Amino acid sequence: MGDLKEKLKLLPDSAGVYIMLDKDGAVIYVGKARVLKNRVRQYFHSSEKPKKVQSMVENIADFSYIVAPSEVDALALENTLIKKYKPKYNILLKDDKTYPYIKITTREEFPRILITRRIKKDGRYFGPFMGGINCRDIVDVAAKVYNIRTCGVSIGGKPKKPCLNYHLRRCTAPCAELISKEEYRECVEKTLSFLSGNYEEAEKILLEKMQKFAEEEQFELALDYRNKIQTLKRLSTRRITSMPRDVDADVWAMASNGLYAAVSVLVTRKGVMQGARTFSLEEGANERSEAFTSILTQYYTSHEIPHELILEEETDDGVLTQYAKEKSGHGVGITRPKMGVKRELLDMAAGNAREYLEKSISAIEHRSDMTVNACRRLQQLLGLAAYPKRAECYDISNISGVDKVGSMVVFTDGEADKYEYRRFKIKTVEGADDFASLQEVLKRRLSKLGTEDEDKFPKPQLIVIDGGKGQLSAVREIFDEMKITGIDLVSLAKKEEEVFTLGREESVRIDRRDYALKLLQRLRDEAHRFAITYFRNLHSKRNLQSVLDEIEGIGKSKRIALMEKFGTIDRIMKASEEELASAEGIGKELAGRIKRHFEEL
Repeated sequence: MGDLKEKLKLLPDSAGVYIMLDKDGAVIYVGKARVLKNRVRQYFHSSEKPKKVQSMVENIADFSYIVAPSEVDALALENTLIKKYKPKYNILLKDDKTYPYIKITTREEFPRILITRRIKKDGRYFGPFMGGINCRDIVDVAAKVYNIRTCGVSIGGKPKKPCLNYHLRRCTAPCAELISKEEYRECVEKTLSFLSGNYEEAEKILLEKMQKFAEEEQFELALDYRNKIQTLKRLSTRRITSMPRDVDADVWAMASNGLYAAVSVLVTRKGVMQGARTFSLEEGANERSEAFTSILTQYYTSHEIPHELILEEETDDGVLTQYAKEKSGHGVGITRPKMGVKRELLDMAAGNAREYLEKSISAIEHRSDMTVNACRRLQQLLGLAAYPKRAECYDISNISGVDKVGSMVVFTDGEADKYEYRRFKIKTVEGADDFASLQEVLKRRLSKLGTEDEDKFPKPQLIVIDGGKGQLSAVREIFDEMKITGIDLVSLAKKEEEVFTLGREESVRIDRRDYALKLLQRLRDEAHRFAITYFRNLHSKRNLQSVLDEIEGIGKSKRIALMEKFGTIDRIMKASEEELASAEGIGKELAGRIKRHFEEL
């Protein structure tokens, strides 16, 4: 404590971030301060503290700090460090699900419409789409009604040949110079209006097209348009009639019992209720207002910031507003309503949070057994040098040596940390040599240690290999060659679920009901799934035209006929021979050839 007292005297009067460390040097808490000297010293005063704070203080062996230019910069840095270290005593919003947005690339000369899950300052975004609304249907409506392009073809230079979408009347082919900039701009403006909630014109046009196809006895196309109309009606029913159409707001509420908490957010865009999300989490050592500010900044790292936040909790409004402006480019209003429709929405969110907390306490406790407690148990059973806060697992996937890939999955405190996953395309190995492929992947990954890339590839406490003694020995060679220390290495053999370690001749057998073994199994299975997914993506990366053009007897007219009937390549692949033969110009023989082609892929 003597050293800490001396360090406390040297703390500056500046804004910044402080980092609390335990006896092993692990980060256990990250906090933001307007004045570092005052905030950090508060922890070491003899005054009575909440139980969680007292527990943290008792585990502080050292601390460090980073001075920031302003409190807003400190808030952003705090969020980055919490995401990086996932400290034990911070309140952590484990949000591994991002919802899709529809984006109009307004900075392009001929803007296009697309679906994305990442928000950047490069266009107009609409969403998030959640709660049963498929944004692909919305994009399809925009393409069919307003003919805005959906492809990423560059426009300029020599005019291109119109593609399939033009022939299907889903695009006006600006790449072929078949529409002027002014006419296309009008299509874009109508699309923007439609995405802003003005569905009436689109619904009218869809209805006219549906009736036309029905009269022509093209019943499948008529049914498709009817489904699109129903999608728009579902969106319309979500409109909050007493809320103005220009309101974009997130409504936040929190419930806590001192140990666990639940947070609920209702998302409204253009006066339409998009949906709701609720999170369960363990309480941290923060004050409640600090905790809620931290939750908001963690959430909006990967989500769109609306123009209004409707809250009941206290936050540092000035800092939060400035943070939102710097991140999103627009201001955000913070309101705490006492009555009216916004108060009703706030009460709804609070009710969601309370109900979720009551129902999820046992689930939260079970999750602790499956995650943090399982990590501690694994350390004990395998004699690991350190608590495996960050565990990485590797797997290799290929077919006969073709498209060889490796996967790295990361679990932090026993939970999948999908933002940290990495994929490797094998570069140096000839043929189907999994041992050599594994060595290449580990060599490439471990080479990041001690470099400027270590922020993206932090040092793990544990590496798990899918396999037995052979795979473990192959990776051990890399450890010895690169003089790697401070990382435990184990392998998990699938057949008997034996665990092999470097320090023991015999394998370790863990009871199949033990959460420690289940943790290793989850790691191994997730690495396998991630590798297989990457392999399949590489193996089947072909565009629509090339897939159909590979089939003898299919040219441009038959390709258009298939797409007019089925709409997507997936539907063509799943169609029966009879269904394929019913498309114009296909016939029974060609239908059989198409079916056999897709079965052999």
